[in-house]
Amino acid sequence: MLTLALVFLVLAIIAAVLGFSGIVATSALVFQILFYVLLGIFVFTFIYGLAIKPPKV
Repeated sequence: MLTLALVFLVLAIIAAVLGFSGIVATSALVFQILFYVLLGIFVFTFIYGLAIKPPKV
């Protein structure tokens, strides 16, 4: 998913340089949504990882 977010970011930057405003808005929106979804998953797994005690070996 991170790769997909980066692809949409690059697409938005290229479209902005070329002047395609509709593509820029759509790509930027998709990138922003994917970014926040991935950030939420990261925070959830980070807190979940802190809450679980490692098994005794």
